[in-house]
Amino acid sequence: MAVTALYLRWLGYLDTRSAPRALPSAVRITARGMLAQVDPALRHTTPRDIECLWLTAMTGAGETPPACAFFSLAGYTAPARALADTLAVPLFTLDLTGTPQPVNSAADELVATGA
Repeated sequence: MAVTALYLRWLGYLDTRSAPRALPSAVRITARGMLAQVDPALRHTTPRDIECLWLTAMTGAGETPPACAFFSLAGYTAPARALADTLAVPLFTLDLTGTPQPVNSAADELVATGA
């Protein structure tokens, strides 16, 4: 999780912190304008996981909902990737060193433009 928080800071989300409510197997990181989920599970991320993160971001406080991004250790099912593309949710996988690697075009765009 620490590497992901540092990565988000590198992208321009400087005030990263753990979300107050913990998830059973994942961690959420918040920053002004961003909600990220880090899933260290050894199962592939499903469409439900993507949808829950996106819905949580859409109900965020303020006039403009925060962006969201998903970081997965095990990767994503094909339906999860398709849903993320439809919702424009950036997807990243975590390599063996914990470094995020972009998986879809929304992630490539986030890396290119930052916060």
